[in-house]
Amino acid sequence: MDHYGALSLIPAAVVIITALLTRRTLEPLLLGSIVGFVIVAGKGFFSAWLDAVYVVMMDGTTAWVILVCGLFGSLVALLEKSGGAMGFTAIASKFIKNRKAALAGTWILGIIVFIDDYLNALAVGTAMRKITDNYKVPREFLAYVINSTGATVCVLIPFSTWSAFMAGQMEASGAAAAGMGTAAYISTVPFILYGWAAVLIVPLFFLNVIPVWGPMRKAEKRAAELGQTFPDSTVAIAQKEEENQVNYDKTPRAMNFIIPMLVLGVVCIVTSDMLIGVIVSLVVCIVLYLPQKLMKPSQFGDICVDGFKDMILVLAIVCAAFFLQQANDALGLTPYVIEKVEPILSPTLLPAISFIVIGLLAFATGSFWGVAAIAFPIIVPLAVSMDVNVLLACGAVISGAAFGSHSCFYSDAVTLTCASSQIQNSDYARTVLPILGLPLGVGLIAFIIAGVIM
Repeated sequence: MDHYGALSLIPAAVVIITALLTRRTLEPLLLGSIVGFVIVAGKGFFSAWLDAVYVVMMDGTTAWVILVCGLFGSLVALLEKSGGAMGFTAIASKFIKNRKAALAGTWILGIIVFIDDYLNALAVGTAMRKITDNYKVPREFLAYVINSTGATVCVLIPFSTWSAFMAGQMEASGAAAAGMGTAAYISTVPFILYGWAAVLIVPLFFLNVIPVWGPMRKAEKRAAELGQTFPDSTVAIAQKEEENQVNYDKTPRAMNFIIPMLVLGVVCIVTSDMLIGVIVSLVVCIVLYLPQKLMKPSQFGDICVDGFKDMILVLAIVCAAFFLQQANDALGLTPYVIEKVEPILSPTLLPAISFIVIGLLAFATGSFWGVAAIAFPIIVPLAVSMDVNVLLACGAVISGAAFGSHSCFYSDAVTLTCASSQIQNSDYARTVLPILGLPLGVGLIAFIIAGVIM
């Protein structure tokens, strides 16, 4: 395996340390990616870094992400300006009467929207954030609930984008016969132990079976005592939303929210492409809003542009994370760590060590599918040679990737969750990461036990 040894750890460390010190996300990501190319190319680092930037910005996946996220920003702006979001909140409030019900509704909706983690992060937050505000739920805790039913649910239900990718990797690595990837994946679901822990621990928090701690506890206290659900970093957004509600002089209708969102979900399921879903939803908004005279055609266009602009920071963070991935790939971070861990693996500890190492790599790189694609061809043959249950080993790989998506505060999944709940990525890192220690610990212990008894 080609790598730069321990030097490959430096960019990820720079990002994490700088982000924690500055409470910023974009700048640490850019700095980390540049540091990576300094190691790779020396004096020619800037040209190497620019080449990586060109590769990322010309990639079809990047274009897709930019269009999806930007146009979703347009859709959200339309839902709010049309009064649809207010109408939905009014209807939902008739059925949701307390804080626990609001959070339970968020959790259940997150489980229902299992087809894609992007759709989950963006749609659930848009639907539930005003409702949870009514019951003084801090936006940081809302982000935790949303992201806990993102990739973690997508890996547990074998009909999602995540499950399709992982099933393909199982076939490619020999864990499943050709054409049998989905069947093998379904058999693996019981062994995705971190996914189960992450999803099932959420209600234990909002039902107060387990109290939150650390910065999240302070956020809860702030919301309960001051009524401030937003963190200080984004409190201006709350003021802007209040002004919009005051200025809205028509009767808010829930159908102006529900119909575009239902269309979005149905089209995404039918086409397996969220971009098509968002575009169709925008067309539906035109058909709905203009005849009701909620806005003029020129205003419709202006709102779409403003909503797209609201996502610029989100898109910048996602692109910067892709730059960091390029640096990590050039340094060989994942091969280096796996190479160092292989000699200490034993049949009993293979699942647990695979889970924790892949989870930490996914956290450090922000590349969950990429890490899994590298790990499967290594872990599966090791499991076979050590006589370890292959499905358990695959469950450990998938769990590690899901943990990375759940925890990496500069990843696309968390960035979209933060955009949906209207907090900064640094707020997520500060408040959510400490309580993710619980499902991480439960998952690790579960894999240790499974390794012993299986």
